[in-house]
Amino acid sequence: MLWAALLLLSGNAVATRHDSDLMSFVTLPEVRALKWEVEYHDRERLAPGYWFVAPYGQISPEKPTMKYQQYQVGPYIYDDSGVLIWAGAPLYDNHNVFDFKPVHNIGDDPYLSFIVGWEYDDSKKGHGAILNNHYEVEKEVQALSDVHDFNMHEFNIMDGGKTALACIYRPQLVSLTDFGRPTEESWVTVGGFVEVDIETSKVLVQWDSFDKINLHESTMFHESDAPAGSPGWDYVHINAVDKNEAGDYLISLRFTNTIYLISGKDGSILWRLGGKESNFEQDFTFSKQHDVKFVSSDGTHHVISMLNNASDEGGQDEKISSVLFIELDTSVAPMTAKVMKRINRPDSGLTRLRGSARALPNGNVFIGWSERGYSSEHASNGDLLMTARFVSDRYSTYRSYKGEFTGRPTAPPDLVASVYGTSDEDMTTIIHVSWNGATDVVQWKFYAQARDHGQSVLLGTTNKTDFETMFIADGYMDFVSAEAIDIDGNVMHTSEIMRTGTPPDWKAAGWTGSGSGPTPDDPSIIVAANNDNTKSTSLADTNSDKATESIKSSTSTGSGDRSNDQYADAKEVAKNVAKAYEVVRAIGNLLIFILLAGVLCGGGLAAWRFMRTRRGRRYQEVPSGERLPVEEFRLSSNQRS
Repeated sequence: MLWAALLLLSGNAVATRHDSDLMSFVTLPEVRALKWEVEYHDRERLAPGYWFVAPYGQISPEKPTMKYQQYQVGPYIYDDSGVLIWAGAPLYDNHNVFDFKPVHNIGDDPYLSFIVGWEYDDSKKGHGAILNNHYEVEKEVQALSDVHDFNMHEFNIMDGGKTALACIYRPQLVSLTDFGRPTEESWVTVGGFVEVDIETSKVLVQWDSFDKINLHESTMFHESDAPAGSPGWDYVHINAVDKNEAGDYLISLRFTNTIYLISGKDGSILWRLGGKESNFEQDFTFSKQHDVKFVSSDGTHHVISMLNNASDEGGQDEKISSVLFIELDTSVAPMTAKVMKRINRPDSGLTRLRGSARALPNGNVFIGWSERGYSSEHASNGDLLMTARFVSDRYSTYRSYKGEFTGRPTAPPDLVASVYGTSDEDMTTIIHVSWNGATDVVQWKFYAQARDHGQSVLLGTTNKTDFETMFIADGYMDFVSAEAIDIDGNVMHTSEIMRTGTPPDWKAAGWTGSGSGPTPDDPSIIVAANNDNTKSTSLADTNSDKATESIKSSTSTGSGDRSNDQYADAKEVAKNVAKAYEVVRAIGNLLIFILLAGVLCGGGLAAWRFMRTRRGRRYQEVPSGERLPVEEFRLSSNQRS
């Protein structure tokens, strides 16, 4: 018995832990977004923009089960307080998503891009996706036919939005001559990249390491290793590709600890930085690097950024991971490379796999350290401004980005309302509203109607401070809606008019009022009464002496609390108005039914009257045998009056 109790408690503790690290919403019950732990060191110096992350539980797609699972993994946008802006997991049904970021080089409007992971049964290879700022899919770039999947490392949209870069992996049978074993062969996975036409998915440029990068450059496949079957040794492991204005390609190969510049003209290797065959004089080291990108490039001078992981699944080369900004001068002999800026991981830890680093428009640097979504923002001089990580230890994100974005969802805001109370005098309506993906909402205005096609009455206004906003209204508001307001006071969108939810059984919910349950209030009467109370309070505040005398007078005469009386009267009037409306509506419906019945059945009724008249005449006209008139009679019912 004791063990059972302990097991139950431990199970509850795990469930609570798993539940407490995720957000839940009344308006989006199918979504569970990850919570953040955020620490600010100098918030005033943060760059404007939102966080773009794509949480996943495991890299390989999970098998679907019959068990219902709320949306958790996929593309998500947060503000720099960790407040959810957009939950994109439902868009691709909880699929893994990688390299999720804002894109500003397609046109005047911002876009989003990411990689959708492959299916668990390999029925689909995955693809690159481009969304407009309405969160509508505009383009999907498909994987090559002869590769296993659209590789998760990179989907890099080139300027103008006409082409995109992606990494590729392909098994290849190679000779082991480079290892001094010319009679042997082994399968290896070669790494490379493609530049594709976004409109058609047609491959425009294709390059891979086969016959260009020798086996001995690898840190994973060695002379003593036995040959492998397909797909073979992953001997280079490409994880990033970028392109400069000259048309040359910058690539990162993690398993050679090397960055390469590939000629856009003939595919030759122009130079190597790092690794066993570096072409540069350098006074620094790096290894297991990720997210290598051009910061600037003018032909002979380049500035590149990268995450120096300095560790991976095989071990570590340094004590701490860092981000490096490196200046390369290729106009001198020998070519030189020097570190312009180094930013160490704030917790002095190691990012063993994955990660990203980006310079922001204001000079700040935003870094994604990957595990648990750990991220940091730094000033241009390296000062730490902010750190954040997922509350959950069950999720990570391959890369993290920060950038400005304007989201304009076409769907209306989501609204849910419920009414609570145990008697007619204490009814309260609670309204929840959210607008998934909208970036510029600063306020919500809440409205109610006494009936489905009645006049909307403003209940109140509330500032937006979180993804979901709650508003509490006096009384039972039956038909409610909300308007999203921007910083200039403009209405951005309006929710649908929703009927307020009620308990299926009022008595089971503790209702002590009338047997039929509460009657909806007329919002105009309730709001007017509340406004009168507010005015009375304001008047009392501005003329305290008169207010004091009034209170004393009321107390001495025993008139009680006037504001409560006004509210009670308003509730009674509202209830009577609602009942009257129901009666009128019922009578109206009955009259409409009678009129319709008359129209539809008028012909039948006339025929029935004609036949009845015919029958009466036939009995009246039958003569007696003596030719004397007889008394007229009609058929009658057997029922007695």
